[in-house]
Amino acid sequence: MAVSNKLAPVAPTKPAAPKQTFTDYITQEKIKTKIKDMVGGKNSQRFITAIVSAVSSNGDLATCTFGTIIAGALLGESLQLSPSPQLGHYYLVPYNIKKKDANGNEYWEKVAQFQLGYKGYIQLAVRSNFYRDIDVLEIKEGEYLGRDQNTGKHCFKFISDCEERKNKSTIGYLAYFEYLNGFTKHIYWTKKDMEDHAITYSKAYRGDKEKGTSYSFWTTKFDDMAFKTMIRQLISRWGIMSIELQTAIERDMAVIEENESYEYVDNDEPVIPIAPAVEKPVQEKDPADNAVDQFFNQ
Repeated sequence: MAVSNKLAPVAPTKPAAPKQTFTDYITQEKIKTKIKDMVGGKNSQRFITAIVSAVSSNGDLATCTFGTIIAGALLGESLQLSPSPQLGHYYLVPYNIKKKDANGNEYWEKVAQFQLGYKGYIQLAVRSNFYRDIDVLEIKEGEYLGRDQNTGKHCFKFISDCEERKNKSTIGYLAYFEYLNGFTKHIYWTKKDMEDHAITYSKAYRGDKEKGTSYSFWTTKFDDMAFKTMIRQLISRWGIMSIELQTAIERDMAVIEENESYEYVDNDEPVIPIAPAVEKPVQEKDPADNAVDQFFNQ
């Protein structure tokens, strides 16, 4: 006698909840309210739109811990800089970092690093009202004339024809500033100096050189990173720094956490612990002071 064997019906599986996107997160009413409280009602929608646009244009950034994205963006906002890649004031760069849980087990977490661009440094310097002029440029083959025998200063003769100059190889970088009182300072690095600096201070760039990859900004935007390094070295050694500039130099290349602590990730250069010349500026409030902490703890 044949036996009929019927399988028990399988219980329907509950579909997994869709993963929350950054747009979903930042447009929640409670998050929008906190942003409005931090940046002001008039600026909140502009801030949200700018950050959503920046995240939407970078798939890797969209997978970072949302708190580090907003914390980095709030720092940029406190410095009155734009996250637009076209303007190049600052960038939020995805990084995988190793962390430990409460039990001491290691795990990887993708976070957003705050990275100031050289145009952001120039913006902050000009805004401080100490500088009549500040700039950085590449030096082309044939433009460097060596050092003055009496002063030891670097000498240059620039190619006047723009098309001819553009087609010449870059051999170095020059950064300079002039104070309102007429004092000037400039520094010059060869391209070899800059290459050695990048390999020394950027683990990501070393990895790119060893593996033939293109993950680091030093690989994809070498001149921009060189410009930033020159401006940073120039200002941190000899520049008069506003509170905004001090904050920018201190927190550049860091991951800003939700409690406002910050951790340097693949720091491309050390902060120069040399006190700059300081005039008596009007007392300013640190633009980043308590900003992130207030945002996440209201």
